[in-house]
Amino acid sequence: MSVLGLDPQIIVRARRAASQIAETMDGFIRQRSTVAVERTTLRLYGVDGVGADDIPLPNLFVDAAGREGLLSQGITRTLARAVAHSGRDPQTIARAIGDGQLMLANLPLIDEQEVREIGERLADEAIARIAQNRATRDAYLARYEKRPEPLHYVIVATGNIYEDVVQARTAARQGADIIAVIRTTGQSLLDFVPYGPTSEGFGGTYATQANFQIMREGLDEVGEELGRYIRLCNYCSGLCMPEIAAMGAIERLDVMLNDALYGILFRDINPQRTFVDQYFSRMINSFAGIVINTGEDNYLTTADAVEAAHTVLASQFINEQLALRCGLPEEQMGLGHAMEIDPALENGFLLELAQAQLAREVFPRAPLKYMPPTKHMTGNIFRGHIQDAMFNLIGAWTHQGIQLLGMMTEAMHTPHMGDRYLALENAQYVMNSARDLGDEIVFKPGGKIQTRAQTVLIEAAALLEKVLADGMFQTLEAGTFADVYRPFTGGKGLDGVFMRDHDYYNPLEAGLRKGLGLDPVS
Repeated sequence: MSVLGLDPQIIVRARRAASQIAETMDGFIRQRSTVAVERTTLRLYGVDGVGADDIPLPNLFVDAAGREGLLSQGITRTLARAVAHSGRDPQTIARAIGDGQLMLANLPLIDEQEVREIGERLADEAIARIAQNRATRDAYLARYEKRPEPLHYVIVATGNIYEDVVQARTAARQGADIIAVIRTTGQSLLDFVPYGPTSEGFGGTYATQANFQIMREGLDEVGEELGRYIRLCNYCSGLCMPEIAAMGAIERLDVMLNDALYGILFRDINPQRTFVDQYFSRMINSFAGIVINTGEDNYLTTADAVEAAHTVLASQFINEQLALRCGLPEEQMGLGHAMEIDPALENGFLLELAQAQLAREVFPRAPLKYMPPTKHMTGNIFRGHIQDAMFNLIGAWTHQGIQLLGMMTEAMHTPHMGDRYLALENAQYVMNSARDLGDEIVFKPGGKIQTRAQTVLIEAAALLEKVLADGMFQTLEAGTFADVYRPFTGGKGLDGVFMRDHDYYNPLEAGLRKGLGLDPVS
């Protein structure tokens, strides 16, 4: 029974509209590919490293194929011809292309059967590698203690991956369950993935495969010491969204920020590019067993948290339905929301509680990601610590899945180790003291909390039906979400989107879809 008195038929209405929106978008997506999708395919085949001017080899290969007009057939088709012609592996072929020793225009044609034999072998090897990493994680989780939810999620962001490891291990010893390595400012706008370990960043640390590996090893070591598995999170968003998903699958990350709308709204990445890239990235995350975190919390940093609450819920429905079409189960959907109502508002706590409980009831199997107050943190660390405690109380009360712990110094600087310790201590105290509170309390019928939740749900259903009628792209152009306006042909990365030819071939997509129980590629 709903403690909020929600009408199940309105939930059905909202989910039906979101499903139809996602179905329409899926048809649009599967007619297209992007340079990032093709680079991701090469990465999963084993292509890595850099060539001249430190340009990543996947970029050099895909750019070369684009110049020859070969990209719309899928990069696998060109790679298979190069493998058959040279007898070399994908990495050696990519290096030869980068060095100018192999010209794609000179590759002889081969028959379709040979293309598919080579392509399927490469795809099978890539998929097996991802599956092995998932099995390794499952073995760790089976061996170690199960941690109570909400899992405590904290960030490190020094810019230096080696210092990040020191801070991450310290946070784990203090009780953190998830370590998120914040990306350096602006990396989401780079149309390539930097290579190698890095020790300089701005507001965060570069997301590179080497950095993923270094942090994963550091967390595995401290996990052995503590007898529990420490999860690793990074940011699978921006112009290289699917490539970072692939890197995460290869290096056994556990959680990825991976939203269908975030890059459009908050990084001005072209809508077409983002929708196509999120499709491939989410299939990879799903198969790898990675929990995605969506970014609805960001809506409330640009729009009013009271007035725009229904847009958060509507976006959660859309993210859910798009993710289902990528084979992502509900148990891997860390749908996002946040505590961002002005604390000066009378009964604001009740409204925050209503929103968190609403998300919990509408998405009962999702490991919801609850974000802390940021917009109304002032630098008054004593009030900030109280705001975080109230946030932690709601997280425990409403059985959130992932709690990104608030820092009392949020308005001042990137958190120091001492700030994280106090945040963890706060969360541990509040959540332990109120562990079963949500199972003991019922809400007043027709009271402020029930009325608020029911109103938000009705408004979200109406908004989703309007999005369905108007179209997703038109809705983004109208500034409906987060008060941000994004045109269909605007933003960054549109030149990296292309239509698939009738003979487009990507056995990795086909293999992932098969492994996830999805319909075959049409």
